[in-house]
Amino acid sequence: MPSSPPPSPSPSSLSISRHVAGVEYAIRDIIHYAKEQERKGNRVIYLNIGDPVLYGFGTPKHVKDAMVRAVLEDKNYYAESEGVRELREAIAERESAKGMHVVPEDVVVTNGVSEALDMIISSIAEPGDEVLVPGPCYPPYLSYARVRGVKPVEYATLEHEGWRIDMDDLRGKITGKTRAIFVINPNNPTGSILDEHTLEALVDTAVEHNLYLVCDEIYDRIVFDRFTSIGRYARDAPVVILNGFSKVYLMTGWRLGYICLNSNARSLDGLRASIGKLARLRLSANTPAQIAAIEALRGPQDHVDDMVSKLNARREYVMRRLDAMSGVNMYVKPRGAFYIFPRIDGSLGYSSDAEFVLDLLKSKNMLVVHGSGFGSMGYMHFRLVYLPSLDVLEDAMNRLEEFVGSHYR
Repeated sequence: MPSSPPPSPSPSSLSISRHVAGVEYAIRDIIHYAKEQERKGNRVIYLNIGDPVLYGFGTPKHVKDAMVRAVLEDKNYYAESEGVRELREAIAERESAKGMHVVPEDVVVTNGVSEALDMIISSIAEPGDEVLVPGPCYPPYLSYARVRGVKPVEYATLEHEGWRIDMDDLRGKITGKTRAIFVINPNNPTGSILDEHTLEALVDTAVEHNLYLVCDEIYDRIVFDRFTSIGRYARDAPVVILNGFSKVYLMTGWRLGYICLNSNARSLDGLRASIGKLARLRLSANTPAQIAAIEALRGPQDHVDDMVSKLNARREYVMRRLDAMSGVNMYVKPRGAFYIFPRIDGSLGYSSDAEFVLDLLKSKNMLVVHGSGFGSMGYMHFRLVYLPSLDVLEDAMNRLEEFVGSHYR
């Protein structure tokens, strides 16, 4: 995706780390093109950011009430660096129920999963080391590695098999420099869910090669099919689970996530110590938000089924419309999260996915994300968020249908 050219350095310019040059976040980087359209007086439909709160899925009232109470009761102090004890207990209970043995001492509360990811990479890898990431994958997995001087190596997922991980390809990319395998399940951007055989194979591979196995499960309850946590196969393997409150509990702007280490894995003792140091270094996560998160975990859960039901209807609608559009009707049915990742057919005449996305924006004022923004294996795809209401999605699909119809050969 082309970006605005940086200003030419002057003789007095100060140096900037070369590692920052590799930092990209396509989902937000692309927004400035949409703002240009808005400055021209056009109304843009944004289908780029996976924020359910922006699309009418409100934070549950009992969670908001807990946040307000915490603030009014002046619980506005620094929390324990690892997190409020009661919240860590609730998180340990939740993750243990999914299958991995976790005690509160194995939990660190973070400022979103993004900080958790940075803490993990900073702890396990030196500049020049490598980490394996899924192709395609959520952009911060690529960028946080690069900013630490670590090389992200994409392993293949097989689109024609529902974006199943190609375990032969993954194993073939393990080298003496590899430090970890990263997994996103359910996946962003494809919406795929890993089967139990693959989860077990991942654990076995991590143990065989003495690698960390880090699994992001932030969409674990936003699923339309069977979901199994990797924790169910963790045994005493070096498994680390990342999760948070943004998606399931509709707390995106509150920036609250967590790291869970497998209590049975003594091989994680060094990582426990390192993450503890980093947690103390940044002081703590937001205290009132943590107190509210206790209520999120232990209070009513009715909103989850309601959200998934609405999302399922929106998913089915988008798929039905895509099926009728030659040129973008090749996609894998998403089984979790709230994204769909269609392939851009060569018959539309585009030389790149970025060109397609920018032309769609300029022609129809509709913003999606180019697939190559999720790594090289996302090339000639685009990610569409189906969070908006059905009337907004109908408008968007009408625009997309007109667009591809005018280009299909």
